[in-house]
Amino acid sequence: MFTVLVSALDFAIPILIMIFVGLFGAGILIELGFMQKFSGLIIPLFKHTNLPDTCASPFMVSLGSTVAANGMLVNFKDTGCINEKETMLCALLNGTPAYMREIITYQIPIVLPALGPVVGGFYVMVFILTAIVKVSLVILLSKLFLEKNNCKYAESKASKKVTLKEAIKGSLKRNRKLFTKIAVIYLSMTTLVFILRDRGIFEAFDILPLASLFGIPAESIVPLTSYVVSPILGISLLGPMISSGGISYVQAMIVLMLGSMFMLPIFSIKTLLPRYVSIFGPRIGIRIVAFSAGISMTVRFFVLLALLWIT
Repeated sequence: MFTVLVSALDFAIPILIMIFVGLFGAGILIELGFMQKFSGLIIPLFKHTNLPDTCASPFMVSLGSTVAANGMLVNFKDTGCINEKETMLCALLNGTPAYMREIITYQIPIVLPALGPVVGGFYVMVFILTAIVKVSLVILLSKLFLEKNNCKYAESKASKKVTLKEAIKGSLKRNRKLFTKIAVIYLSMTTLVFILRDRGIFEAFDILPLASLFGIPAESIVPLTSYVVSPILGISLLGPMISSGGISYVQAMIVLMLGSMFMLPIFSIKTLLPRYVSIFGPRIGIRIVAFSAGISMTVRFFVLLALLWIT
């Protein structure tokens, strides 16, 4: 037992150090307003759409806060500057910077160290692909269903200079609870996996039909079902299996795609739906969430088909 615990700690501690450094560094960049420096990319994007120019400002704000950006859209809609279709498409576009934030704060510092460069890199690429598909669809739909709206809305700008010392303090405050949660889950779940593997517990899952259907090891059912409840938990369970050779890279990718497909509807209903309905009302809010979740699931479904085809 002692040997198993040492092996688990040996595997987990270096990764947790990388996660902490990644979270802490990303937090400093966020506090310093690094993401807002990408605002120069916004103008060329809107030139290729029929989205109203006034939506460019909320999109820039969404680099820092999607909720604040969507609140601006509601104000524009209430004043008659944009209509319902424009509101929906602009809101969908406002959701895409969250992918950039998540890549910096979650995918790179957490997923890549936990799953390794091959599987972790694949997961990040699927994430990026989903964002590209969403932006492309918004552009296409704006061309098909919108006429260019030149309405301008009077906006006020405010900025606050943040020192490096304040950014460091803000980063520690922002990420302390998150890192503690990740560390506890990662250490406990990694230890559990090593103990279960050492005792051969996973052999009891050999007859599960889902494993044979998708050509994945029976033991991967545990991280698969865990991922639906908590992606961090599922990744924490899957990482040691990849490292020990208990599951191949492609099989791990299949597990991730299946887990995320099952998780997305639950996450959308529990987290996104209340938020968007409270901002836009049920009519627009439900449509935005359904469309966004549908795109994400569709992308993962086609990636899953490609993975099954090559196995």
